[in-house]
Amino acid sequence: MDRADVAATLRGFYEAALAAADPARVVRDGLRSHEVTLEVGRDRPHWIIALGKAAPAMAGAAVVHCEAAGFPIAGGLVVGVAESVPPHPLVETLAGDHPVPGARSARASERLGALADRIGKDDVVLVLISGGTSSLVGAPIDGVRAGDLAALGALLLGAGVPITRVNAVRKRFSRWGAGRLAEALHGARVLPILLADVPNEDPAMIGSGPVTPDPLEARHVERILREAGLAVRIPLSVASALGAMRAGLIPETPKPDHAAFANVAEPFVVGNSAALDAVAAAATEAGFEPVLLSLTPLQGDATGAGRVIAHALARAPKGACLAWGGETTVRLPDDHGLGGRCQQLALAAAEVLDDLAAEGTWVLAAGTDGRDGPAEASGALISWESWRESATADGRPARSLRRCDAHAALAAAGALLPSADTGTNVMDIVVAVRV
Repeated sequence: MDRADVAATLRGFYEAALAAADPARVVRDGLRSHEVTLEVGRDRPHWIIALGKAAPAMAGAAVVHCEAAGFPIAGGLVVGVAESVPPHPLVETLAGDHPVPGARSARASERLGALADRIGKDDVVLVLISGGTSSLVGAPIDGVRAGDLAALGALLLGAGVPITRVNAVRKRFSRWGAGRLAEALHGARVLPILLADVPNEDPAMIGSGPVTPDPLEARHVERILREAGLAVRIPLSVASALGAMRAGLIPETPKPDHAAFANVAEPFVVGNSAALDAVAAAATEAGFEPVLLSLTPLQGDATGAGRVIAHALARAPKGACLAWGGETTVRLPDDHGLGGRCQQLALAAAEVLDDLAAEGTWVLAAGTDGRDGPAEASGALISWESWRESATADGRPARSLRRCDAHAALAAAGALLPSADTGTNVMDIVVAVRV
């Protein structure tokens, strides 16, 4: 294959991953898995709560299914990153703030509370959760200031804390996190359908786990903060609330034996593993051999991950396809540039592939939500020649790598993937081939 063919093939693998995580497809499959519960509650009011980046598409699919089956839709709420057309006359749509909760998130949180108050015992509630939920309906519990909740999230992300630990901390102080939405639904029959944006596809972590018990206690959260070096840096109202929980002065988050979960069905979850399986199928069909998927979620420092991936690819035989899924982190220096975790990973991989003269090697790293950090890119597609191409075009890749300014260096090499509105989010995909 020539360069254009390899690039097109890798983009095709990325598209296959996105198709596997299509929100409407996930909802259709999820509702089929819950068909017994739906049939039992056929004549009860049905409510749709869709939260996250994929909320409009997920809600739309749910409305189509309910109408086709003759289930009565009583109302609902859709909260996404932008206002969308209501999928049904009785379903309200709103936009929240992302990635940091703000005034729109506070309004969405209030509307969610008002909707929950209308839902009765044994009503059927379709709870459709996707990435971004934590911020889009982000509002604090009583006693925590809204600005402090936002500052906590920014502090955790800026320190390079893995997303699972970010969620474990943040949801404890969020009005709808850690099972508190299930608590507010007053014994309704809750059917969760989750599009996972976290490693291991743990329902307690997806969207901060609105209808899932929280397995952690306050002491566990304190340990996470200490290990991240943030225990003395968290906002005062957050520290006070955490201390009060530890002392038993305010309630812990709902645990698995809480009555709120008696009528919550087993969550239907689709995440990064489905996207990786689709990549493997596409690579096999394209004739790559061997096709190897990493069993360990991609996480930790993006620069280090890129170097590890490059070394693995350089050792791979011709014709191999290697794939990883997950989400790395970037610890920003004081003097930093523009980029994202996928771009940083790709630039680090490009340096190693250049050093090893690993001819015929290519790496695609991209976010399935079509965004990679604040930069206008979904990720990058590099080859063993990209580092040299960037340097030749005065992209100063070594300096960019140190400064977390991967966007500029990759743009100089023509290696950026454009941002896109994919409508889904199951973390990142990294695909590497040797041709």
